[in-house]
Amino acid sequence: MKHFAQGIRRAAATVAVVGLAAGLTACGGKSLEEDKGAGGEGGAGKKGSLVVGSAGFTESKVLAELYAQVLKDAGYSTSIKTVENRELYEPSLEKGDIDVVPEYAATLAEFLNTEKNGPKAKPIASSDVEDTVAALEKLAEPRGLKVLPAGAAVDQNAFAVSKEYAQKNKLKTLSDLGRAKVKVKIAAGDECEVRPFCAPGLKKTYGIDVTGVDPKGVGTPQAKQAVKDGEDQLVLTTTTDATLENFDLVLLKDDKKLQNADNILPVVNAEEAGDKAIADALAKLTETLTTQDLVELNRKVDAERVKEADAAKEYLEAKGLLKK
Repeated sequence: MKHFAQGIRRAAATVAVVGLAAGLTACGGKSLEEDKGAGGEGGAGKKGSLVVGSAGFTESKVLAELYAQVLKDAGYSTSIKTVENRELYEPSLEKGDIDVVPEYAATLAEFLNTEKNGPKAKPIASSDVEDTVAALEKLAEPRGLKVLPAGAAVDQNAFAVSKEYAQKNKLKTLSDLGRAKVKVKIAAGDECEVRPFCAPGLKKTYGIDVTGVDPKGVGTPQAKQAVKDGEDQLVLTTTTDATLENFDLVLLKDDKKLQNADNILPVVNAEEAGDKAIADALAKLTETLTTQDLVELNRKVDAERVKEADAAKEYLEAKGLLKK
């Protein structure tokens, strides 16, 4: 999926990369496509109708289903509209054509920052989730958007090594890799050479001896295979990558918080969906969802080919978030 986590998502949610680029974002400009899955039209709808927006990658689709099903259970009639990039769905959210969207705090903050202040605007997102959300709220409110609280689930840039390499060099964190004083080649997008959250940041923050970037893409099968085979030592991916086990890879903890806080949170149209009942229904999900939950949901959809709606329903029922 969600960019370097920001870029990918933004690529999946915007064709440009706000930070790094981790592939969560498909480029494209489809018109709105309505998807009536398990969270689609239905239910009593006594409280009115809500349209949940989704970007065109697996994780966003799953999150949209989770939102739609929770809101349907709370008494709303819900439907999902899939829009391939943020430049289309964010204005739709402002206009009220879409009522609620699952978002990523840092990525959206920087998107709105550049929308207001231009592409060279000073970054406002950071590794501190509270500060990042506060900065996001200041930009969102004048646009008629309400930012709901962020949860613990986060999809951000991450780096992985092979299990064998980790064991050999006693690695659990990126600091461990810096202390190991080994030469590292990164499998990533070619922009990793200059992005502050990739090669330059690894050198500056962790003292990692980066010898080069192998441009195999962000989190692609080819990039992961190169690390598994020992051609490269580090692969840029995301914290919710569901296929690392398939390549015998493990994430190294970003213990010095190089990456921005891309915690997941709901953003709603304040006029159309600003009710407390909506916030309360979504809060139960936000408070429950973890990063590992997202990994498993992504895995079910991408590896087991379970439908997003079915994976979402199974999860919500298992967590007691749907009424029996």
